[in-house]
Amino acid sequence: MLGILLQALAFSDGLALAAAGITIIYMSTGTFNFAHASMTAWGFYVLFAMLSILGGSPYAYLPVAAIWGGVLGVIIYYTVNKWLLKANADMVTLMMSTLGVDLVLFASINIFADYLTQVYKLTARLFVLRSYDVVLGYIGDTPVNGMPVFSLVIVLIILLSLQYFLTRTKFGIAIRTTIENPTLATVLGINPEVVYVVSWFLGGFLAGLGGGILALVLTGTPNVGMLLIVPEFAGSIVGGLYSIFGSLLGGFLIGLGQKIGIYLISSWLGGSYSAYEPLIPLMIMAITLLIYPKGLGGLPWDKLLKKLKGEVE
Repeated sequence: MLGILLQALAFSDGLALAAAGITIIYMSTGTFNFAHASMTAWGFYVLFAMLSILGGSPYAYLPVAAIWGGVLGVIIYYTVNKWLLKANADMVTLMMSTLGVDLVLFASINIFADYLTQVYKLTARLFVLRSYDVVLGYIGDTPVNGMPVFSLVIVLIILLSLQYFLTRTKFGIAIRTTIENPTLATVLGINPEVVYVVSWFLGGFLAGLGGGILALVLTGTPNVGMLLIVPEFAGSIVGGLYSIFGSLLGGFLIGLGQKIGIYLISSWLGGSYSAYEPLIPLMIMAITLLIYPKGLGGLPWDKLLKKLKGEVE
């Protein structure tokens, strides 16, 4: 059970980062980016390729996977999203455009996998990288790998960094102003397009970073993005589409619920029920929204923390 918990923790961390990326792009441009999971898959494959070709520690390539995801975000903005925003396209049009982008990214991942297979003779369509992770120690007979610990630290650093960036820096405040009122932002001398580009970069950066983390957790295939699209969007929606903190929390909840839930179901009923794993994020999302329609980000966290602090004292 401990091994499952550790794997679920690392999975949840990668998922939380990707979910936060979806929320950032939606908050800034009103675009549901259905290509987001393929951007995550590209981060997955960048880490795999560099680790397989160059060797060394997989952790050294996490920044590369993240930056490549950010670059993809900027490319998508300038080639597709920018022009639709200028044309005042509605939300449905913006969303459907990302479905087309997703098909392009999915095809490019398959081409890249074939390239790795033919040129470098790598098994690029079915691979496992868990053995490349470091072992920090043992609890009983269960090895404690580094990724569950390091990925949690990464999520906390990202959370604190985004909080500081959005609330304490001039550009972060400009982003918030543009999100809340683009017209007012323009009057104040803020260029909304710069905000949009940065938001797409940050969203892609988090997608690529999440993919790099998940590369040491999941089995790698070109369709890994298709397996991640449901939990990523569920995490973003559960967290509340206008809260980065909520999306991180939502992704964490979805990831833990998905991995631990399917393990418990298989243990109780006997046999393997992994085919039903994608249903768990949808169930968690439905239950959460029935109780909290605005998502976890809509909860009065300040009041809850003050109440908890008062009870502790």
